[in-house]
Amino acid sequence: MRASGCPRARVITPGDVLVLVRRRTSFVEELVRALKQLDIPVAGVDRMVLTEQIAVMDLIALGEFLLLPEDDLTLATLLKCPLIGFDEDALFALAHDRDEKSLWRCLTSRRAERPDFNAAHGFLAKLLARADITPPFELYAEVLGTLGGRRALLARLGWEADDPIDEFLSLALDYQRRHTPSLQGFLHWLGEGRAEIKRDLEQGGDAVRIMTVQGAKGLQAPIVFLPETLQAPSPRETILWPEGEPGDEILLWPGRVARDDRLSRAAREAARRRVAEEYRRLLYVAMTRAEDRLYLCGWRTKREPSPDCWYNLIEEALAKLGPPVAFDFTADGPEGWAGPGYRIRGRQGGKPRPERRAPRAGAPAGLPEFARRPAPSEPASPRPLSPSRAAPEEPPARSPLEPANGFMRGRLIHRLLEILPGLRPERRTSAAERYLARPGLGLDAGDAREIAESTCRLLEDPEFAPLFGANGRAEVPLAALVGGRLIAGQVDRLVVGEEAVLILDYKTNRKIPARPEDVPAAYLAQMASYRAVLRRIFPKRRIRAALLWTDGPVFMALEDALLDPHTP
Repeated sequence: MRASGCPRARVITPGDVLVLVRRRTSFVEELVRALKQLDIPVAGVDRMVLTEQIAVMDLIALGEFLLLPEDDLTLATLLKCPLIGFDEDALFALAHDRDEKSLWRCLTSRRAERPDFNAAHGFLAKLLARADITPPFELYAEVLGTLGGRRALLARLGWEADDPIDEFLSLALDYQRRHTPSLQGFLHWLGEGRAEIKRDLEQGGDAVRIMTVQGAKGLQAPIVFLPETLQAPSPRETILWPEGEPGDEILLWPGRVARDDRLSRAAREAARRRVAEEYRRLLYVAMTRAEDRLYLCGWRTKREPSPDCWYNLIEEALAKLGPPVAFDFTADGPEGWAGPGYRIRGRQGGKPRPERRAPRAGAPAGLPEFARRPAPSEPASPRPLSPSRAAPEEPPARSPLEPANGFMRGRLIHRLLEILPGLRPERRTSAAERYLARPGLGLDAGDAREIAESTCRLLEDPEFAPLFGANGRAEVPLAALVGGRLIAGQVDRLVVGEEAVLILDYKTNRKIPARPEDVPAAYLAQMASYRAVLRRIFPKRRIRAALLWTDGPVFMALEDALLDPHTP
């Protein structure tokens, strides 16, 4: 039986064909398999259970082997999958007559006998060594990428296996974002969830698309097949809601049909009526997906089709429009069909759509050699060197038990030197006193006044005033490559002038040396690293360095002769 319009004048391709089914059953798998046997490109179905895809089942088998290498059946499955590639003879040679050893122990002891045994053992042993310490996503990404697993799976299963592989990796990444990353946890989570994915088949490319009627809503195709029209819905009512006034509904749990009372019988009929109405609405959706041709087919089982199935409903309508037509498809193959059917033709007034041909190209060139080689390993990023940790040992801090709050004094002056330069000079003293008067600091009025006056006096000193003026910046991050080494740090104060740049670093809670030559080597190395970075940034300006010992406070300039021996 065929209902069709007159097709537009153009070449028909597999991408023009849409096959609609009511639900995903074994029939769909058989249909996909039959199309592949006929070398017809097929995009598969629009929805799939991920754990039922062969490529994903092979990846799960790999994970289960890594968790339990003594599982002989899982290892045998894994050895025959595309990731390893054993044939029946190779597996038999390994497994037969192995003196009750596990298959993995047998492969380990006999790996030197054959190249394929050695390659399989090397592949699996490498993964076993990493399975306990590598998160699931990184482990499977390495298998599918660097170790060539994706290439092997697609070579045997076809490009339609690409979508399940990508979804599998996405779920592995999503799992370890939400849970503690472990291979066993991921495989258990994947198996319990039975993840179902929806594939985007709106643009199926040059391949036959197979979709459920519900998934095809809103889509159209030049040619649509309905191969599944003899199967009517078989509602099995477990819960019934009798129709009635709002608020009067009661819940019924029906038993056998023979024991139905009047209320149960009416509720059962209403439920069946709703199912039948939805069944007919789906038929309308399916028939209106075709742009040019609609083929209505059916395959009969041992059971007699229901009078209310799609096929009989359509045949009843078509019989009123004209006599049956003889069809003969036996020439198409041994499973062809001949017999009466119905055909409707309609004229279309639209102009033919011109065929769009791709521009001709010359003979395909072979892949260049670099495309066949694995990508080289990228060099490791240089580990940043922090100037504040340039030396292995830092001078010891002052004891907090020293008198006159020496431990806290330096920290407070350090903090005031960060915030006071941003205020107008006349407001600095009052702001410092308010900051130091906080109860949590535990300072008496005399100590607070002395710290505030010392800090403000330093800021107003004509010798140091340029350090804390408009050209100065506090807490400035710096980074540069110096001699192939990445140096990254943060200076306490940076002053950029037209001819020179000054680095000022605060030293808190440290013993003040008597002269610059007594400054610890760790601080000299730190300032020399800052100077090297700034020389890369300001190559035409002189770079000066100085330390400010906040316990004093004491300002100490560091000459180039002191820093040169510590230059990185």
